[in-house]
Amino acid sequence: MQKSILIIYTGGTIGMINIPGKKSLTPFDFEQIRRHVPEIEKFGHRFEAVTIHPVVDSSNIKPDTWVSIAKLIKENYSEYDGFIVLHGTDTMSFSASALSFMLEDLAKPVIFTGAQLPVSTLRSDARENLISSIEIAAADKDGVPMVPEVCIYFEFKLFRGNRTTKHNAEDFNAFLSPNYPTLAESGVHLKYHARRILKKDRDASLKIHTRLDNNIAILKIFPGISEYTLDAILGTKGLKAVILETFGAGNAPTDPWFYEKLKTANDAGIIFLNITQCTQGSVEMGRYETSEHLIKAGILSGFDSTPEAAITKLMFLLGQELSHEEIKLLLNKSLNGEITIS
Repeated sequence: MQKSILIIYTGGTIGMINIPGKKSLTPFDFEQIRRHVPEIEKFGHRFEAVTIHPVVDSSNIKPDTWVSIAKLIKENYSEYDGFIVLHGTDTMSFSASALSFMLEDLAKPVIFTGAQLPVSTLRSDARENLISSIEIAAADKDGVPMVPEVCIYFEFKLFRGNRTTKHNAEDFNAFLSPNYPTLAESGVHLKYHARRILKKDRDASLKIHTRLDNNIAILKIFPGISEYTLDAILGTKGLKAVILETFGAGNAPTDPWFYEKLKTANDAGIIFLNITQCTQGSVEMGRYETSEHLIKAGILSGFDSTPEAAITKLMFLLGQELSHEEIKLLLNKSLNGEITIS
């Protein structure tokens, strides 16, 4: 049975070329990608491609781009079996995380992919990434999509999107999912791990959420952090939430002034979410004495969330018509597999 796939091109290295006289890479149209990867026609699927204009390097991705992607998927949801988003690698984990929250009751694959080298280069990783992403987006078992969630496919691995982070700017294996195993691997065969994949209600209707609130800040704790630094961040105009990047299992300085400033800000309505600076592992508040004061200050645990998932989850929740307490409850709940709560 012929499958239909919508490819959404946002920009990024996968579709860039070198222009004579310019040192930097410049985005160009998706049709060039089709010419460089003619193998995709061998699938026999129906492909349509849409480009979000203007195409941008992923460093220039903004929440407006996420809204555009979500709207495109909603508008075309009944017409296609799967969706592929071609995206730059630098902010791909942010975008995949955001879409995982914005697409409620998603029951079809949305696969983000890209490349470390432009598709026009001989050694580009774009071909394998795109070809395997197409196969995954079209895969089903007894008419049910194999991977009905927002994912990232890169360098022979399929990850849950809101579990990923870009960890390598040099090698082809650019992404890591430090706290959740892969959903599938590509080798001689595509091997899916069904028990790791989210189960979705096929009869539910897709609903999109397009209101996002970016009045948040990240406070990364470091030895010697000063009161002035903390005051500058907490004094940000319109601030509604702070992601606190702490040491180890959620630890922070125990100086009285540090506790008092966090407590005062929390009492004033600013939400604090504690995530670890470590690439792998989880926040366990109260495990050590150096995190007990954070509990007293009203800081919430972010468990094993990536920074990308924490940021976009906060943007998503703050954008909804929710009370302060409802937001706090949902931050400590897994909405789409983004955190592990034991």
